[in-house]
Amino acid sequence: MDIQEIQEYLPHRYPFLLVDRVVECEPGVRLLAYKNVTYNEPFFTGHFPGLSIMPGVLIIEAMAQTTGLLAGQTQPDVLGKGKTYYLVGLDKVRFKRPVVPGDKLMLEASYLRHKRNIWAFACKAEVEGEFVASAEIMCAAAEQGA
Repeated sequence: MDIQEIQEYLPHRYPFLLVDRVVECEPGVRLLAYKNVTYNEPFFTGHFPGLSIMPGVLIIEAMAQTTGLLAGQTQPDVLGKGKTYYLVGLDKVRFKRPVVPGDKLMLEASYLRHKRNIWAFACKAEVEGEFVASAEIMCAAAEQGA
């Protein structure tokens, strides 16, 4: 999936679209994507001057966007184009190392379960095979604008 197709599934746009490309997808199972982290990211101006570190909440958001793409590929009629996908819960959140300009943040979402319109995923982020963060992320689908 390239950036144009990603934008068909996610309502986010610059500077808040945090997935650049999907490299693998097995609907209902797993999706692997990445975010190229550059010095030009607007958040580096204030986080932190002289010590550029990607905010942890944005790493979580990038993983959540990855779950939205997996959900949309898994059930396109329910969670696909034209739907809004809301973050509703986080469990087991862990961070290990900072993400800095020049890193390629690899994002993986694996389907765990769903009940009604709540979906749960195990997510992790890595840079060059090194663990960055992980979380269980729950999201809910709704009609766009709801």
